[in-house]
This record gives sequence, C-alpha cells and structure tokens, in this order.
Amino acid sequence: MALALALSIAGAKSGSVLAVEPSDNAEAIATRMYDLQQSSQRWIQVDLSTQRLIAWEGGNPVRAVIVSTGRDATPTLTGTFEIQSMHRVARMQGDDYNIPDVPFVMYYSGNYGIHGAYWHNQFGVPMSHGCVNVAVDHAEWLFSWAEMGTPVVVHE
Repeated sequence: MALALALSIAGAKSGSVLAVEPSDNAEAIATRMYDLQQSSQRWIQVDLSTQRLIAWEGGNPVRAVIVSTGRDATPTLTGTFEIQSMHRVARMQGDDYNIPDVPFVMYYSGNYGIHGAYWHNQFGVPMSHGCVNVAVDHAEWLFSWAEMGTPVVVHE
C-alpha cells in the first residue's frame, strides 16, 4: 500500500537514487520517495506537473505551496538531490537576467535551487530559468525548516 502511495505521489518520469545525477528512471525516484516516507527524515518534493512543493517529515506532509519552476526552454532538472548550500541572500545571474538580493536560496544541484521570488507573483506557472521559485514568506519558512543535506525530489 505504501509503495502504491509513493508511486502515486511520484507520478515520476525521471529520478536518481544517488542524489547527484538526474536520470530517466521513474522506478528509482518512486523507490527513493518510498524510502523517505518510511523514515522520519525531512525532505522536499517538487512536482513539476502540478507546480507544487511539499515539505515532508517522513510520510507526513507538513507544508504544501504553489511554485514556479523552469520554462520549456530552461527546464528544472528532475531527480533526487540534496541541499548543497544555503544563503539568506544571493545574487543570481545568467545570460538574460541579473537579480540582486534573492532571498532564502537553497542550492541542490549546481546553480539549481529553491528560493524566494519577489519579482513575480505568478506561482503555479513555469516562469524560471530552472530554479524552483517560491513566494518569499514560504521560502523563509522552508529555509528555516530545512538544513544542509535535506533531500530534494523533483519529478514530472
């Protein structure tokens, strides 16, 4: 029953059990989510198909928020990752953007991260260059709740 729940929640098309490289293995991501749900560990799920982020403690969801992930041209990576660094404020730059004072940044794979977005309020719609945009108040809560190494599962 719990595996069916994990598979149902995952709805995944890609994932990685080793938390470093994205892959195209729905079974691996479902297995990882099942394992996390059987633990008491805090972890973050990002569902690209519904534009939702859920903060979990084991199998108990503790907070769900609407997010904005990457556009088709700049997609959000799918897979299983871990928070690698946390910054209360950071500057984010790319070829066509330069945003100062981005709040509550949690990088989970290179330059991909979860962070507050003060420059738009169109959550629920893919808007980013690959990051997971969250309303600033929700990003602050997540930043306080999570810690280095917190698993992040991103799936379709």
